[in-house]
Order: sequence, then structure tokens, then C-alpha cells
Amino acid sequence: PSPTLMLRGAGRALLAFTTVVGRAEMAVCATTQPMITLNNGLAMPQVGLGTWKSKDGLVKNAVMTAVKSGYRHVDCAAIYGNEHEVGEALEELFAQGVVTREEIWVTSKLWNSHHAANDVPAALEKTLKDLRLDYVDLYLIHWPVTGIEAEDLTPPIEETWTAMEKLVDAGKAKSVGVSNFSAKKIRDMLPYCRIVPAVNQVELHPLWRQDALLEACESAGVHVTAYSPLGSPDSASHLKHNGKSVMAHDAVIAIAKALGKTPAQVLIRWAVQRGTSVLPKSATPERIVANLDVFDWALTDDMKANLDAIEPQGRLLHGEFWLKKGGPYKTLSDLWDD
Repeated sequence: PSPTLMLRGAGRALLAFTTVVGRAEMAVCATTQPMITLNNGLAMPQVGLGTWKSKDGLVKNAVMTAVKSGYRHVDCAAIYGNEHEVGEALEELFAQGVVTREEIWVTSKLWNSHHAANDVPAALEKTLKDLRLDYVDLYLIHWPVTGIEAEDLTPPIEETWTAMEKLVDAGKAKSVGVSNFSAKKIRDMLPYCRIVPAVNQVELHPLWRQDALLEACESAGVHVTAYSPLGSPDSASHLKHNGKSVMAHDAVIAIAKALGKTPAQVLIRWAVQRGTSVLPKSATPERIVANLDVFDWALTDDMKANLDAIEPQGRLLHGEFWLKKGGPYKTLSDLWDD
């Protein structure tokens, strides 16, 4: 292993730089992979492969390519509808000796319709069956949403979270956390948490930095993971946002040209230097490999400052689809507490 360099990051995380060497046909390929130490002491690779919106039939090859090129973190969710393909890839990778189960971090998420206490373990069992695993490294509440129209969130997060904690007790999830939670929603959880969320996975990129949320999560000891770090341009049509604006932003393009990097690499490196973990998604082999090539170079202070100063700020994955006249979220302010 290389010497360990410890740096303080978001969510009181520490980056521990270690060398991971693959086996079998990847025996000649060594990858230096930063690790985030979560509040439970477990180490999560800082850059992971996102699988949201990956088309049927492409996910398995994407995971195979990613792991063989050095990724040690795969982000999944039941609602993505492709966990069975991820499971096929993992089974083959283990059989080929490319990695062992202990060497790869797998995250999945609980969907909105399974928040009731009795539904939580069954939902994870379905995910484990699809992934062909005995446990996940991290299991997240995907949204603070249940789909039930009522004045108050039904069932409440406390009921769901208590069931999530029991998954850790049972050894089915090594860590548990949340996704798309505001600072207020996390603060509201802390009085009843037996296990503090390890992670809050949210939209993050230079056009939606969420500086205040990062500070609040760091104060609570919750690490922040960036999803849609490239702006999720492939969801723009059905979510009605301008996701292309992130990678096409003048500041991003100028920095990419100055460094001889791609705009995607610049955005991923920005997330790495902020101390967040980050989940770029691609099914294209060349882009998958390039997206991990972000550790042996850095943005200058001026470059990072330029990205940190981009205005106006705006959320791309707005969440309007969760609003209901009868509540609990009648407005976006209700959902995001802003």
C-alpha cells in the first residue's frame, strides 16, 4: 500500500489513500483510490459508478468495465430496475477473481412505497436477491417521501429509520443513511437516532453547490455524496431541466481546456476536492475509465474558486413530482425546507 494521507473532509470524513490492485486479467492494472471514512469507521471509495438511467442490457457491461478499470464502489437502487444486471456482473467478477466481495462497496436504496416498518426488511431482501449478495455496504432511504397523501408524512421517518437500524443489527446492511434529505430533516432525525445516518446522498455540482447543507451535515457527522455531478443531462427531457448547462458552462469548459481534461473530469475532481464522494454515471467504456482518472492532478485554487462562485444556483432534480395538494409536500419549500 502507498503511504496514507489523511485529510479532513465533509461530514468529518477522512480521505485515506490506499492502493487497490486487481487480479486475473486486471493483475497489471493498479489504481490509487481515495477512501472516505464514515462515522461508523467503515471506509467507502470516494468515486463510485452511478447506475441511474442506464439502459437495459448496458448496466452489466458498465459494472464489469468499471470494476476492471479500478472502481471499487457501485451505486444502485431498487427503483432503477437494473439491480439484477449489477448482480450478474458482480457474480462474474467474483468468480473471475477480479475482486472479492470485501473489496467492493455496494450501495442501494429503499423506495418510497416500502417505508412501513414491516416492508423495509422485505425490500432489502429483494435487493439482495437481485444483487446476489448477502449484505449491502450502505442502504439509503431514497427520498423523504412515501406517496401517501396526508398532512403528515405517513409512515413517519422515525418508523422507517428504526427499521433501517435493525438491518444493521441483522448484518444485512453495514451502514445506513438517507438521500435527498434537507438539513432540517436530518436535524429532526438526530433525537431518535440510535445510529446516525452515515451518508446523505444529494444532487451536487457547481451550479447547485448546497454549501449550507454540507456544513450542516459535517456538523452532524454525516458524510455527503454527490449524485448527478455532471448535471444529469440524460434526464433533462423527462424532468424538464437544462442538465447540459453544467458540463457546457463556460467556466467548466475553460478549465477543461487549460488542464487538457474533459468537462466531466473537471466536475468530478471538483467534487473530490470538496471532500464529498461522487457518483458519475456512464455506460460508455471510455468515459467510465476517464471518469476515474481524477486522482493524480488537481484544480488550482483559482480554478476551484471560479467553480465555487458560479451563479445563479439552481436545483435540476427539483422534486416537483412529489408534490400533492393534500400534503405532506404541497410546495417545493415543504419538500426541501428552503
